[in-house]
Amino acid sequence: MRLILVTLHKWAGLLIAGFLFISGLTGAVISWDHEIDEWLNPHLTDARATGPALPPLALAQQIEARHPQVMVIALPMAAEPGHSLSFGVEPRVDRATGKLFKPGFNQVFVDPASGEELGRREWGAVWPLGKENFVSFLYVLHYSLHLPKMWGIDRWGVWLLGAVALVWTIDCFTGFWLTLPVRRARQTEKTEKTAASAPAAGKGWWQRWKPSWKIRWGGGPYRLNFDLHRAGGLWTWALLFVIAFTAFSLNLYREVFFPAMSLVSNATPTPFEQRAPTAEEKPVVPVLGYADVLASATQEARRRGWDEPVGQLFYAQLFGIYGAQFYAPEDEHGAGGVGHRVLYLDALDGRFVGSSEPWKGTAADIFVQAQFPVHSGRILGLPGRILISVMGLVVAMLSVTGVVIWLRKRRAQARSRLQQDGAGAASVGLPSTAPVVHAGARG
Repeated sequence: MRLILVTLHKWAGLLIAGFLFISGLTGAVISWDHEIDEWLNPHLTDARATGPALPPLALAQQIEARHPQVMVIALPMAAEPGHSLSFGVEPRVDRATGKLFKPGFNQVFVDPASGEELGRREWGAVWPLGKENFVSFLYVLHYSLHLPKMWGIDRWGVWLLGAVALVWTIDCFTGFWLTLPVRRARQTEKTEKTAASAPAAGKGWWQRWKPSWKIRWGGGPYRLNFDLHRAGGLWTWALLFVIAFTAFSLNLYREVFFPAMSLVSNATPTPFEQRAPTAEEKPVVPVLGYADVLASATQEARRRGWDEPVGQLFYAQLFGIYGAQFYAPEDEHGAGGVGHRVLYLDALDGRFVGSSEPWKGTAADIFVQAQFPVHSGRILGLPGRILISVMGLVVAMLSVTGVVIWLRKRRAQARSRLQQDGAGAASVGLPSTAPVVHAGARG
């Protein structure tokens, strides 16, 4: 059994090591995506003018007037002091060709006081890579590897890393099992019939497992590498499992995770699970505007007793659904918990088609809500983000040390085969091969 698990752990590790190395390093960085982005791009994120902010709805209209080839699909309702407003946009359909325009940008930054357009960029662009899209490039690399769209599908990278995460989740248990001490012959234990034999046996088992938790810094490079891999995995096992599972659930949410959750528990579907998306070239043209959505959502929130203001309006044009998120400006990027309150409205008739409240709903609903906040560490606020950043480095380290262990064992096995071949050749009197064998053995 142990030999089978060793083989599975080896090949699973080799299969996913490269992917985990990339995801680990990028995850360590994007835990601080907003802070790094603001540091790199103050010309986009810092407001220049002073004075009262202009109505966000009017700023959105100005963007669409300047750039008729796009529509605003993410509209922030308030800015933090000294910060610009970032509007998300998507291309409209060119009526002449029936295809989407290619504006070359999907974010527009506006000074909230003056209405000046501070700049535009393509969030997540691969090329040309510069400081404006550096963080978003890493973000997309983290969950999709930037694999291109093929056969009309742009989720190949998401699916691939979802499968990698699933293998990683299962391999967490394999790796843990392999750290346990090998069971000794039970016959010896049965001969010990004193009253102290049971505690002694228990203590002996822990004493055999205890070295797996230690890192011997003075044991040489190979021993250190092995201990870092084994002990590093043990001390962080619970976090590694959580990160692996949430990576799987996020990347394969619609395809595997939510359907599986619905089979085992009462999970409430969001409007996005209840509707099939349209083709990209045929987005749903809304009948309602943002002003209608804001008025309806504000009234409904007050009726429900929600105190937070509308923090952002968004439109999912492939589903024909508006969303209104409720939060204060300082909580925009997540200040702990499992997210913000949201109301969903139909873009054609204004009906409320769903809602989401943090920590509300069935156990399955709360479990689903927690997936991204747990994976990103934002569920614990700043301490959680620090922890996830450190764990990204741990994941990268475990990937490297695992490959190094395999390489060292492979080289040792190769030397052993050469030595055996040399011994066999000498026994039948073939001295001509001896120099080659000795040279290989020394290598």
